[in-house]
Amino acid sequence: MEKMVLASNNAGKVKELKQLLADLPYQIAPQSDFNIDDAEETGLTFVENAILKARHAATLTGLPSIADDSGLEVDALNGAPGIYSARYAGTPSDSEANIDKLLIDLQDVPDAKRTARFQCVIVFLRHALDPTPLICQGTWEGQILHARRGSGGFGYDPVFYLPAQDCASAELSPDEKNTLSHRGQALQQLRSSLLI
Repeated sequence: MEKMVLASNNAGKVKELKQLLADLPYQIAPQSDFNIDDAEETGLTFVENAILKARHAATLTGLPSIADDSGLEVDALNGAPGIYSARYAGTPSDSEANIDKLLIDLQDVPDAKRTARFQCVIVFLRHALDPTPLICQGTWEGQILHARRGSGGFGYDPVFYLPAQDCASAELSPDEKNTLSHRGQALQQLRSSLLI
């Protein structure tokens, strides 16, 4: 079984990705297994950042790599926090502070204007110099709640409301989330491409 490096040190993301890719003919190891720090995300789009992360991990390990860049786009905030979702409140990966800032920024926005979506771009590189990365993308539509609900998931899940399910993303079971989510959609595309 060929080894593949997962270009992330985010424990929640690593857990989701490993579950969704479990049936691939790869042994998937997070970059933390190789003592690799996160790549500097200097891109201006999810695609650019995912490629930067995947190339960084592939270069340092010599292995095929997979990276995801994802975030929340809120219409009332002109698409913010977008590519800055993980550091929206200033501190990298402080989900509680990010949610607090989002709720403050939207406090006067009525329900009808609280539309939002999660975006996810996943990139697979066969090697560090791969000139044709495999790029997969998923979108998950919803709305931003006025307060947190549920205890599952990670990131903005407690305030991301799904009208069709009448619950927050954080109230879904892991299997339900993996079926519906932006990351689940992008990974399904990736799985289909890699299993051909």
